[in-house]
Amino acid sequence: MELVEMGVIRTAPGEGIAARLGRIHGSLIEVVRELKPDVIVLEKLYSHYKHPATAILMGHARGVVCLVSGSERVPLASLPSTHVKKSVTGHGHASKEQIQRMVQNLLNLKSVPEPCDAADALAIAITYARTLKRGAKPSRDAAKQGMRS
Repeated sequence: MELVEMGVIRTAPGEGIAARLGRIHGSLIEVVRELKPDVIVLEKLYSHYKHPATAILMGHARGVVCLVSGSERVPLASLPSTHVKKSVTGHGHASKEQIQRMVQNLLNLKSVPEPCDAADALAIAITYARTLKRGAKPSRDAAKQGMRS
């Protein structure tokens, strides 16, 4: 497996939620149109009951990704975080640092992917690719209209 391209969409914490989501949307549209991916893969949303605001904010960003999937007609798949962690590290409750080191190792990178969110995204991509290689059907979100024809 080889890393072809990696990037991070950043927003400013001082921006309002609408501006931040707009920046994510515009940047993701650019990436999808430039790279023409066969699929967009997300980690299934999970949030601890002690952090409901985090779940809501993550849900907003996830909604933008789903919107781009549908509008650009790119299939959408999602994987549970424990499945991703187990696939990459062998342990379903691995730390961020363990994921970074294993992604570095699996992709023969000179350094760990930074920020840790980039390593998480690469781990999701690695897991999805492994799922396809085994011939298993990964779960897809209900938004079937996001399928390419």
